[in-house]
Amino acid sequence: MYTAAAALYPQALATSITLPMEILQAASQMASVRKHGASQVHFLLAAESSEPITLSSGITLQPDRSFADLPPLDLLLLPAIWRNPLPAVNAARDWTGLLQAEAAKGTRICSVGTGSFLLAEADLLDGRPATTHWNYFAQFSRRYPAVDLKNHHLITQSDNIYCVGSVNSIADLMVHIVEEWFGSPIARAIENQFSPEIRRSFRAAAYQNEADSSHHDEDIAQAQQWLQSHLCSPISIDLLANHLQLSPRTLNRRFKRATGMTPLSYLQSLRMASAKDLLRHSNLTVGDIAWQQGIQDVSYFSQLFRKHCGVSPLKYRAAARGKLFNPEVPGRP
Repeated sequence: MYTAAAALYPQALATSITLPMEILQAASQMASVRKHGASQVHFLLAAESSEPITLSSGITLQPDRSFADLPPLDLLLLPAIWRNPLPAVNAARDWTGLLQAEAAKGTRICSVGTGSFLLAEADLLDGRPATTHWNYFAQFSRRYPAVDLKNHHLITQSDNIYCVGSVNSIADLMVHIVEEWFGSPIARAIENQFSPEIRRSFRAAAYQNEADSSHHDEDIAQAQQWLQSHLCSPISIDLLANHLQLSPRTLNRRFKRATGMTPLSYLQSLRMASAKDLLRHSNLTVGDIAWQQGIQDVSYFSQLFRKHCGVSPLKYRAAARGKLFNPEVPGRP
């Protein structure tokens, strides 16, 4: 059982709460099939008090817990702040200590849009990469000069602190978390359910201050970076092991211990993420896309894609592109 909570404040944008909540609850329902129907995610709404909170949009939400009564958390979500974030930042001064305490416990904390102002105000972003809503880049930089603002990334990660620039990007991050918690098949099902045409993989969208900051094996971090940089080339585990001056057996053992995946599985996940981007945004044939992933056998590539994504490459392209906005609507000038 995983426990997630969203912090409530009057200026919070409701969709940055409800979308992550629905994604995690959907994943919980799918995962519960294997656990005899037992819920796998408990999602809470938390605030300074137990009184209902009316958001700027007029929606009223009832907190489940006060900040003081929160149970141990796996995930704490800071919703986007509607319009100028500073009033919300000033109003939150009494409870930003909660963020410092949760960060010290290792809780994964995720801010959406200008919710990153709260993390910066709590001194959790100094010297770290971060992002925020694009309209507030200049204000954020002036107010928090010690933060390494990444203007060209929609997601940043530094250890257990995540920032995303938009509501769409929190969906990308939630799919990543679902994959970590429940595995690739459930993550792919969730991704396909929640608008595949706007999704990008976490690895494609995120700036991370290490190749994988959930572990500290420098050799394996180097292996991940090497795999990423040689994505389009034929790769063997023996070649990677030789590059790292490790035996293949030692490489496999340490890689799986550090990442939860074998080097081959990790490489395949990188290639499938790249292939999905090309299927969405290019007119390359499936054969050309396979070749760009270092896979010469188109049939094998299609089988691999179906295994990871649940559909064939052509069906994925049709589903993704079928919902893309087309400005050439008949009757328009």
